[in-house]
Amino acid sequence: MSALYEQWKNLIENQTEETFQEFWEEYSGAEKKIYSDILDRPEEKMTGTLGELAEKYQVRPVIFMGFLDGINESIKTPNDYENMDETSQVEVEIVPETLFYNMLKADADYLYGLPQWENILGEEKMVSIAKEYKNSRTVRRQEPKVGRNDPCPCGSGRKYKHCCGKNK
Repeated sequence: MSALYEQWKNLIENQTEETFQEFWEEYSGAEKKIYSDILDRPEEKMTGTLGELAEKYQVRPVIFMGFLDGINESIKTPNDYENMDETSQVEVEIVPETLFYNMLKADADYLYGLPQWENILGEEKMVSIAKEYKNSRTVRRQEPKVGRNDPCPCGSGRKYKHCCGKNK
């Protein structure tokens, strides 16, 4: 594991109530700036070394590492970010539908609410992806619910209310 990825993990794991607000402002601001740039040109690949890209977006390399950690599941070819340092080559080519879905999953309204999404996906596709995400979170019973007067599923032959459901 690279020192940079370890720094990122340590940074997020060691936040305190006193440091969290400042960290979150730095990270979410950087993330919003980077995503806005990517979404302005969604068909282009972002390439360069990790250090060059961090400098381009005026963020600390450890914060850019956090961005890479977050976007890795939403790009065509995931990066081996755990073994990266500032000289490592980075390639980010987004899959817009996957990225939007993952932003919903992360509850990152400041990212899935960016205005560029409407031009990239269109309102209908955004609604469809949001519906797909919402349905993925809905818990459904594997088997139908046992009613009070149904035969007990334990096989006793008695009604559920007089058997296993008696104490419920």
